[in-house]
Amino acid sequence: MAETFDPWSPSFVADPYPAYAALRARGRAHWYEPTRQWLIPHHADVSALLRDRRLGRTYLHRFTHEEFGRTPPPPGHEPFHVLNDHGLLDLEAPDHTRIRRLVSKAFTPRTVEQLAPTVRRLAAELAGAFVAEGGGDLLSAVAEPLPVAVIAEMLGVPESDRGLLRPWSADICGMYELNPPEETARRAVQASVEFSSYLRELIAVRRKTPGQDLISALIAAHDEGGDRLSEQEMISTCVLLLNAGHEATVNTTANGWRTLLRHPEQLAALRADHGLLPTAVEELMRYDTPLQLFERWVLDDTEVGGTVIPRGSEVALLFGSANRDPAAFDRPEELDLSRTDNPHVSLGAGIHYCLGAPLARLELASSFGELLRRAPGMRLAAEPEWKPGFVIRGVRELRVEL
Repeated sequence: MAETFDPWSPSFVADPYPAYAALRARGRAHWYEPTRQWLIPHHADVSALLRDRRLGRTYLHRFTHEEFGRTPPPPGHEPFHVLNDHGLLDLEAPDHTRIRRLVSKAFTPRTVEQLAPTVRRLAAELAGAFVAEGGGDLLSAVAEPLPVAVIAEMLGVPESDRGLLRPWSADICGMYELNPPEETARRAVQASVEFSSYLRELIAVRRKTPGQDLISALIAAHDEGGDRLSEQEMISTCVLLLNAGHEATVNTTANGWRTLLRHPEQLAALRADHGLLPTAVEELMRYDTPLQLFERWVLDDTEVGGTVIPRGSEVALLFGSANRDPAAFDRPEELDLSRTDNPHVSLGAGIHYCLGAPLARLELASSFGELLRRAPGMRLAAEPEWKPGFVIRGVRELRVEL
């Protein structure tokens, strides 16, 4: 191959799209020995497999590790797996169905609607402070603080504790990278223990004195039969809301501004017409999605393009490749902020479609809108360096000048 899929190579992480094009040209399913996964690069296959119940985020609802031909995780990693395995992201029916139904009772469209003034106020304050400083690192000044503050506001985390959230989240999310080293696992386990302990105390306080926050709503949520979330399910749900709800938004904001500043004609069109913001947000999510890869276990033999992928295998659904597939998008390599036919997969699909999608869109539209209004002359001050992670892909910083 002229272009090589190599998720540990800095040059690949900086621009994986030529390698994706080569993968799509070569076929629909490719065995990748370094991670022992099947790479799936085409949009139609990624979209279909996200909805296919022969695949799952876990296999433990049907098989033991041994029955599935897998080695159980080391005992020392247990705090991370307890936290991770009780959250919506890594559950399948019937547990996923029950928990998502209960969480949806607390995390309603009305919840997001009521947050809208807060989100817009926070975006305005952060953008205003950034402009007053004359620019700097957009990532640390605007992209990171906004979603963390919003999730903290939702959960009812006191302002004095909010600085704890981002480091915990970053350490836990390190375990989602391909073949994470033991030091990454150690940090993820430590963060899992500390974050779980913190939330357990917060839940205990809310049981005694309920408020208007999401934790109070999760405590109160029950179905017609009286079923409620367990304490561990509440803890795992809160951690997932933080991790999924802010890692993606932080990197979509920074990656999106990097993209805009490298496409001056499209940026000029958006500055001239802020009515383009809704389609612009979708296009920025498609063009350079922060979540490049989503893993699924094959629970029953599944055929993809004539290749039978056997039970016990793991597939890597390449979101970044699917979002640039010419079979699904007109001129996929071009940034078009007015694109309306945009079936990108950046928010997933099927039962694991992003629960927080409306909130993410609100945050992105608010922060982009405020910066468009307040910093019309913004430009890159330095070419950003990419973080080493590939699954959740983003820059270390985004230095801009006004």
